[in-house]
Amino acid sequence: MKLVIVDYGMGNLRSVTSAIRYLGYEQVEISNDPLVLSCADKLILPGVGNYARAMSRINELNLTDIIRSLVLADRKPILGICLGMQLMGKSSTEGGFNEGLCLVDGLVEAFEVKDLKVPHVGYNQVTPCQNSRLYSEVGGEPDYYFTHSFRMTSQTDIGNTTCFYGERFIAGFEVENIAGVQFHPELSQTNGLKLLKNFIELF
Repeated sequence: MKLVIVDYGMGNLRSVTSAIRYLGYEQVEISNDPLVLSCADKLILPGVGNYARAMSRINELNLTDIIRSLVLADRKPILGICLGMQLMGKSSTEGGFNEGLCLVDGLVEAFEVKDLKVPHVGYNQVTPCQNSRLYSEVGGEPDYYFTHSFRMTSQTDIGNTTCFYGERFIAGFEVENIAGVQFHPELSQTNGLKLLKNFIELF
């Protein structure tokens, strides 16, 4: 099985790669080459930083249509991590209004919380969606490591896993071949490693 981590210059690429190799999957490559992405069995879209800048980089590299085609037409499994998850939605207001990859029906906006620090940083529990593949055999309401100032909401059921931080927001989603998590599984110890393994084996 070949895993490709999409490189658009704003991801925590090395830590994700290290976590996957720790799990025993050696065929993992970092690339933004369309041919390499097309040959992948599964894609991972990481991300750290500003949404507007990230989409600008993805567009500059001509990756938007390629990713949409591979995921929506070819049904290639993809996992978005943190900013990568947000980019898979329809749009964000971070850095002004910016259209996303439009893989799922999600909108990304700033937290609207009072008396809580933003960004939301640290471990927090999540409530997985029913019949989740990502959280298979994890059990209960596991905790994961978050660091973000913007969060996703949706009026559509996209297999929402939720988290509460002053308000309930989408901490992850999974619909058919598409999955995303707002937190960093590669920094979330045992629970995070199990989630990565589940994506690789169950999607």
